[in-house]
This record gives sequence, structure tokens and C-alpha cells, in this order.
Amino acid sequence: MTGIILQIIFILLVLFFLKVMFVYLFFNEEVKAAKGRDPAAKSSWEIILLYQGLHALIHYRIANYFYANKFFLVARLISQVSRWLTGIEIHPGASIGKRFFIDHGMGVVIGETAIIGDDVLLYQGVTLGGTGIEKGKRHPTIGNNVVVGAGAKVLGNITVGDNSYIGANAVVIKDVPANSTVVGIPGRITKQDGKKIDISLDHINVLDPLREDIEELQKRIESLEKK
Repeated sequence: MTGIILQIIFILLVLFFLKVMFVYLFFNEEVKAAKGRDPAAKSSWEIILLYQGLHALIHYRIANYFYANKFFLVARLISQVSRWLTGIEIHPGASIGKRFFIDHGMGVVIGETAIIGDDVLLYQGVTLGGTGIEKGKRHPTIGNNVVVGAGAKVLGNITVGDNSYIGANAVVIKDVPANSTVVGIPGRITKQDGKKIDISLDHINVLDPLREDIEELQKRIESLEKK
């Protein structure tokens, strides 16, 4: 009995080692992206072993292979198991570029016809969803180097341009030009004069110009009432 247990442990260790090598060889860019964008990441080992965003991406790549070869049921089965394990739902029909990173990740949903470019960062609770039951392209296209803040919803067949920044809890239902910041419900665009977004990733402290105007009006009303 002891010999059988030792054999099982040995097999499990071999499988674990093979998985780690697989991740290191084929997802090295994604590991580096996570390490560069998450200040809490202490090592590549921590990312490989414990980051559900990376695990969800690995499962997606496998499911996407089956989906592209028309093994739809197998692909969806893999994606559903991944959803149960990670809390992240990525449809196997979605298209995702290089160095994609989901920070924390719980509650992230990416629809079937979503297209995501390179160097994109999503925070927890993000939805890249559809707005109806029509077939065809019904989910967003996200450009390169885009940051989507926690809880944001990007809905419908729209395009978010390169280097854009979607603020936390924004609801975006219209196209976003490149090099823009979007905040509020519904999303409002704050252009940045063609300059690249601030890579500090401070997706909470994004100014909302409409809110600033309302606060200014409230101050004027209070001032008039005092008079």
C-alpha cells in the first residue's frame, strides 16, 4: 500500500512539474506582464501557482483551440470548469491578444465575440458583454494597451481605441476614440490631447467633469442661499 501511495505522489509531482514548465514556456510574457502590473506580486512562482487570472487565461487558450476546431461542447465544458475554479468566465470563442492580464479577476465576464488586443489590463468585476440576442458580432473590440477599471461594463458591438482608460464602474455603450478616458454612467469621454494614458493604473482617482460641474453649481447655490 505504501508503494502505491508513493507512486501516486510521484506521478502528481511529475504532472505538477510539467504544468509549471508548460506555463513558463508558453505563458512567460503573461507572467512578466502580471509581475510588472501588480505591485503585490512577489515572484513569478507566486503568479504561476496562485493567480487565477493567469489560470483562467490558460484554460481559455486550451478551450479556444477546441472551439476553433469546432469541438464546441468540449470547449464550453473547459470554460465552465474554469469559471468554477477561478470565478472568471471567458467564452472560448473570444479573441485575446498577448500579455493579457486580469488583476484579482473575480466576476470578470468576456463574451463570445469580444476581441481584445495586446497589453490589456482588466480589473475585477469587468464585463465585456452584449446588449441583445442578435447573432454575429455583438461584443466589444478592445484595442491595445487599454485599462478597464473595477466593475466597468463595456457593452455591445463597440470599439475602445488604443491606449484608452475606462474608469471604475463606468458603463460604456458607445465607441471610444484612442487615447481617451471614460468615466460615469453612461460613460463620458475625457480626451487627453492624444497623449498616452497614465500607466500608474490609478483607476479610482479619475476625474469626472460632469460631477465637477454639479459640485460647482451646488457650491454656488449654497453661496446664494447664504446671501
